[in-house]
Amino acid sequence: MDGNRRFANKCGVKKIEGHSKGFDKLTEVLQWCLSLGIKEVTVYAFSIENFRRSQEEVEQLMSLAREKFKRLLEEKDKLNEHGIGIRVIGNIALLPTDLQRLVVESMESTKSNTKAVLNIAFSYTSREEMTHAISEVAWGVQEDLLEIEDIDEELIQKCLYTRHSLKPDLLIRTSGEVRLSDFLLWQTTCCTLYFTHVLWPEFAIWDLCKAILHYQKNLPILMEAQRNSCITRPLPYTKNSERIEHFLTEMEVKESQFRNHISTQAT
Repeated sequence: MDGNRRFANKCGVKKIEGHSKGFDKLTEVLQWCLSLGIKEVTVYAFSIENFRRSQEEVEQLMSLAREKFKRLLEEKDKLNEHGIGIRVIGNIALLPTDLQRLVVESMESTKSNTKAVLNIAFSYTSREEMTHAISEVAWGVQEDLLEIEDIDEELIQKCLYTRHSLKPDLLIRTSGEVRLSDFLLWQTTCCTLYFTHVLWPEFAIWDLCKAILHYQKNLPILMEAQRNSCITRPLPYTKNSERIEHFLTEMEVKESQFRNHISTQAT
């Protein structure tokens, strides 16, 4: 979702209007994805790095996020009717308290929906995600839930924010930038990358179709890479799977308690 500020400059409007147009475009693109049978979409809505922007712009972005999450909650019956689940990936503890509650409520009210999933990367960077995963593993060892020999790539992957998501097949970056900007670095090991000069608010269904055609054209190469990747080859069984499953269950319980704490905080 890159290019909102450049779109605002291009149109001679305030930055926040560009961001608002970007959120409106997201709604439109998600509708296209549903029509095309794409069941899971992850969007990079707000990077932790964005907190370094001016206080005015950050506050405006937080206000815009409140507005959009409130709208999601107003439409939760429609989301549940269509089986659409909302997941927010990132360090939500960095957000204002009232926005944390809106984020948690959006996730909790749709958590049983699996027909389609929207992952919103908000207060996210891939480096922070991996750091968080390592801290979870360290907690497991400290609490005697894990042994040192249990630690490997597979375990770390199961501690990422995206642990309940499918591996991405296609990553689209708008606005002419040709870097990943700390987005899903672990998950995109075997993923088709598509870069376009189109600014996000001007992204059209034809641009989405071009990206999909690019993916289809490169699918044989992608499949070969996946076959050769270590992440698709089963590792030798040397670990205590029961112990690991118990740790993962306890980690989910801890996460649930954190969300409950956010939900019950005084307004």
